[in-house]
Amino acid sequence: MAENSKSLLLPVVAAAVFAGLGRMVLQKVKADRFARENRVAGPMDEKTRQWISEVVRTPRQ
Repeated sequence: MAENSKSLLLPVVAAAVFAGLGRMVLQKVKADRFARENRVAGPMDEKTRQWISEVVRTPRQ
């Protein structure tokens, strides 16, 4: 009688996916910490805020 062979493909793929997601989370945390420490996104004046709002709402032609 033949033995049941279990595929290692699913656990390997699952481990790769979890490792990739963990890496993405760590990169996001590091980027947020860097941005917070270096004030990359500083306070904006009202004119800049209105310009960004207008550009985002207006469709490109």
